[in-house]
Amino acid sequence: MIEAFLSRALLAAIRIGGLMTFAPFFGNGALPNPVKAVLTLTLTVLVLPVYATGTAPTAASIGSWAGMGLSELAMGMMAGLATQFVFDGMELGGQIVGFQFGFSLANVIDPNSQVEITVLSSLYELVALLVFMNLGVHRAILRAVAASFQMVPLGSLANARLPASELLRMSGAMWLVGAEIAFPVLLATLLVDLTIGFVTKASPQFPALFVGLSMKILLGLALLYATVEFWPQLLERYFSHAVSGMERLLTIAH
Repeated sequence: MIEAFLSRALLAAIRIGGLMTFAPFFGNGALPNPVKAVLTLTLTVLVLPVYATGTAPTAASIGSWAGMGLSELAMGMMAGLATQFVFDGMELGGQIVGFQFGFSLANVIDPNSQVEITVLSSLYELVALLVFMNLGVHRAILRAVAASFQMVPLGSLANARLPASELLRMSGAMWLVGAEIAFPVLLATLLVDLTIGFVTKASPQFPALFVGLSMKILLGLALLYATVEFWPQLLERYFSHAVSGMERLLTIAH
């Protein structure tokens, strides 16, 4: 009896721990690991008696139990990545815009990936996080994970095929978000480059580097200010698709 309970509790903690590792906000590198551990333990205690009430399959050997643990970890990781792709798309859009502005030389360390990113990428991610929290997507993620224990019982994924192809298809949101966010500024700066190129061809003494970079920054910042009000609607659509995709992952795994 105690062994069965501990088995269910550990498998549930592994699934929730996978979510805490990769989900936006919960898996943020700025959040200390002890805090993540406490959150994982708290969620396990809250979820286990309500949702994960079934009987976890008994493992005949250490290898089979390890297989169940890895499948639960993969399930939590996929649930977290479904929405993390939107944040990656915002970071990509910021990288593109920062490169066009000439900000690629001024980088900061991203606490999630521990790599250098442009200042605009960090700004874009912070805006996405504000929209994420304002829309309550973090609560939708927790509800989906809680429901996953009923849709996909603990230990049942060990012999099932994980929906990796569906997750790969969902990763396309990263490129779509980045393209839509960066397109207005990218188009404007490309037009400035073309204009400066024609002017330089007609007048070789024209200070193209100084004027062109200044014009791109001023025009790009003006467009950024004008289009940022549309970001919440754009991000709401992609976050909604991400949560729906998470539900599809659970359905396929079920």
